[in-house]
Amino acid sequence: MPLKPAVVVTGASSGIGRALARRAAQDGSFMVLVATSQSGLDEAVAEINAEGHQACALCLDLRKPQVGCAIQQFLAERALYCDVLINCAGFGLYGSAATVNIKSQLDLLDVNVRALTELTLLFLPGMLQRNRGGVLNVGSITSYLPGPYMAAYFASKAFVRSFSSALSSEVAGTSVSVTCLNPGVVRTAFFERCPVPTRLYKLAPRGNIETTADAGWRAFKAGRTVVIPRLADRLLIGISKFLPTAVVAQLIAVLQRPPRSPIATHSLEPVGRDQ
Repeated sequence: MPLKPAVVVTGASSGIGRALARRAAQDGSFMVLVATSQSGLDEAVAEINAEGHQACALCLDLRKPQVGCAIQQFLAERALYCDVLINCAGFGLYGSAATVNIKSQLDLLDVNVRALTELTLLFLPGMLQRNRGGVLNVGSITSYLPGPYMAAYFASKAFVRSFSSALSSEVAGTSVSVTCLNPGVVRTAFFERCPVPTRLYKLAPRGNIETTADAGWRAFKAGRTVVIPRLADRLLIGISKFLPTAVVAQLIAVLQRPPRSPIATHSLEPVGRDQ
């Protein structure tokens, strides 16, 4: 029995991950939605199926080891293979790195970096062998900046952007694409699970989930390496490149400093939008 192609989306229960799943489904692909929220996954699958497309859900905690094997087995049992991988799961932590719980920071790296890397390295060889498909990683404009009081989160996004750009160069000349979507602030469940009571996030303009997802999917289909959807965010990154890193870090420290004392706030649930 021949295997059928599928689009695998992590962080698909909410936010940009869910919006990307709906957008990709419009191209007629079979969707495999992965997240830790069963109720959110059920709603996302129902939305896609109601529009005449096909989707199924896998409730999985990406902090756990061997998540790639679990997804691979899930696909094999349904005679599917990963044609396109959308890595959108992630969460943030707010507070001084010295005061935020160490395990929580390592959990963040497990989801934002390790799981993303594991799934990419697991499915990319098959894509190259078939000479089709690719990977869409959801990063953030924070990947261009040092992040006092969200140090691990900003650093994790820098890894995602660098890793994606390197892989994009490696697959050049094939029909496989690796794209990194770097949105700015988008109001999603990310902020419900990781409140950031700072001037930086209060002053920043909010992007639209659907517009962001559409820009990311179109960029991936076009084979682009990096996409920053909004002009305002591109201008911000452009300006920051002309300033010394130490100056940018000091500025962000001022804007992100907790109102009174360092706050250790974290999300234990990988969500479908990273900021």
